[in-house]
Amino acid sequence: MTWCPHAAVAFLVIASSLSAPQARAQGSDSSARPQVRQLSLDEALQSAEAKSPDLAIARAGVTRAEGQREKARSQFLPQIFGSAGYTRTLKSQFQGLSFGNDSGGPPACSSFTVDPNATVNQRLTLLESALGCGAGTNSLGSLQNLGFGAANQWNLGLSLQQNVFTGGRVTAQYRAANAQKRSATIGLTAAKAQLTLDVTQAYYDAQLADRLVTIAAATLSQADTTLAQTKLGRQVGNAAEFDLLRAQVTRDNQVPVLIQRRSDRDIAYVRLKQLLHLPLTDSLALTTSLDDSTVAQPGAVSTLLASAPDTATESRAPVRQAGENVTAQKSAVTVAHAERIPSLSLSSAFGRVAYPSGIFPSWSDFRSNWTVGGSLTLPIFTGGNIHGDEQIATAGLQQARAQLQQTRELAELDALNALNRLRAAEAQMNASRGTAQQAARAYQIATVRYKEGISTQTELNDAQIQLQQAEANRATAARDLQVARMRLALLRDLPLNGSSAQAAQAQTQVTAQAATLAVPLGTQSTSTSTGRTGSAASLPPGVPSQQPGTP
Repeated sequence: MTWCPHAAVAFLVIASSLSAPQARAQGSDSSARPQVRQLSLDEALQSAEAKSPDLAIARAGVTRAEGQREKARSQFLPQIFGSAGYTRTLKSQFQGLSFGNDSGGPPACSSFTVDPNATVNQRLTLLESALGCGAGTNSLGSLQNLGFGAANQWNLGLSLQQNVFTGGRVTAQYRAANAQKRSATIGLTAAKAQLTLDVTQAYYDAQLADRLVTIAAATLSQADTTLAQTKLGRQVGNAAEFDLLRAQVTRDNQVPVLIQRRSDRDIAYVRLKQLLHLPLTDSLALTTSLDDSTVAQPGAVSTLLASAPDTATESRAPVRQAGENVTAQKSAVTVAHAERIPSLSLSSAFGRVAYPSGIFPSWSDFRSNWTVGGSLTLPIFTGGNIHGDEQIATAGLQQARAQLQQTRELAELDALNALNRLRAAEAQMNASRGTAQQAARAYQIATVRYKEGISTQTELNDAQIQLQQAEANRATAARDLQVARMRLALLRDLPLNGSSAQAAQAQTQVTAQAATLAVPLGTQSTSTSTGRTGSAASLPPGVPSQQPGTP
C-alpha cells in the first residue's frame, strides 16, 4: 500500500473536527455542574453569623439603645446653641419719621468751641447760632442707630440652657436608658446563641438525612439481592411462588422509602443553605462527622462544648433581660413622681446686632446684648395628667416584676429539660451502638441461612428490617446527642421557647411519625427521620437534588 501524506492530513483534520464538538460538550457539561462546597460546622456558623438578618436587627437594637442613652445623658450637660440671621426691611412703620437732617431743615450742629481771641460780639453771635441749632434738632435723632426702620439688620447670637434641679427626672431617665442598653446587649448575645443552635441543628439534620438516604439505599440493594436469589431458587424449584411474591413486595415497598428519604434530604439541605444564605443551586459536602467521638475537632465548636455549662437561673439571658426591664420600669415610676416636683433651670443669651447702611456690616457696626435668667416650673393643676402617668408607670412595674418571676420559673424548667435531653440522648447513643452491631450480625446469619435453605423469607425480612431500624436509630441518636450538647453549652444565652427551636422540635416529631409509617410490611419501629418532610416537587425552581449521582 502506498502512503499518501495528503490523505493523512485530511484524516487528521476530519478527526479533530469530530472530536472538537465532543470536547466542547464535555467542557460545557463540567461548567454546568453545580458547585460543590466543602463545609464544616465551624465554617457554617461563621457564614451564618456574618449574613444573618436576625443579628443585624439585634445590632440595630443595640445602636438604638446606645443613642437613647446618649440622649438621656445630654440632659446633665448645658445645651448651647448658636444662631445667625439677616433681615432686609422692605417697608417699615418708621419710614414717616425723621431721624436726622432732612432737606430744608436747620443746618447740622457742629461742636461748640469758644475762641478766646474773638471779640464779645463774635462770641455772642456764636452762642446764638449754637442755641438755634439745638432748638431745630429732631427729638428722635438719638434713636437713629437703634434699628427703627433700618433697611438691613444682622443678628449673631449664642444661647445656653442648664438644668439645675429636676426632682430626679433626668437621673431616672438616664438609669432607664442604661437598663435598655444592657437589655439590648443581652438580646444580641441571645440572638447569636439562638442562631448557633439553629445552624447546628440544621447542619446535623442534613447529616442525618444523608445517613438515612444511605441506609435506605443499602436496604433497597439488599432487597434486590434477596429478590434475585429468590428468582433463581424459583427457577431451580427450591423456592415457592409465595416466597418470590414476598421478596418482590418487600423490594417494591422499599422504593418509596428511598424516594422519601431523598426528598427529606433535599429539604434539609435547602433549610441549611437558607440559614447560611448560600445559593440554593450549590451542592454542599458536610465535613463534620455526625458520629459521636471523644476526640473533639479544633475550632469554636469544640471550645464551646469543652466549657462547663452554666445552668444557674439568675445567669440566664431571659432572666437578666427581665431584671433590666424591672430596673427600667422603676425609673419610669421615678420619672412620673418627678412631675410633681418643681424644676429649676438657668438660661443665658448673648447677641450681637448690626444695622448697616449697606448690606454687609463691619465688626464696629455690631452692638452687644447679653441676658441671664432663671426659670422655676411648678405644676399647679394638670387635670389628672400626672396621676395618670403614675398609674401607668406603677402598672408597668408590677407587670415587669410578675414577668421576672414567670421567667425565672420557665428558666428553671428549661434548664431541667436541657439536662434531661442530654441524659436521654447519651443513653440512646450507648444503647444503639451495641444494637446496630448485633442487628448487622443477625442479618449476616439470616442471609447465610436463607441461602442454605434452612430459613424462610420471613426470617430474612425481619432481620433486614431490624438492621435498618438499628442503623436509623443510631444515626438519630448521634444527631440528638450533638444537638443536646450544643443546646446545653449555649443554655446561658439561649432565649426561652425560641420559635426556631419549637418549629424544629415539632418538625422532628412529625417526621418521626412519617418514618414509622414508611417501614416496609407494616412493621412498627422507633426509627426517626429529620429534616423537612415533603416531596422533591416542593423544591424551588432550579434547585437540584443534593449531591446528584449519590444514592
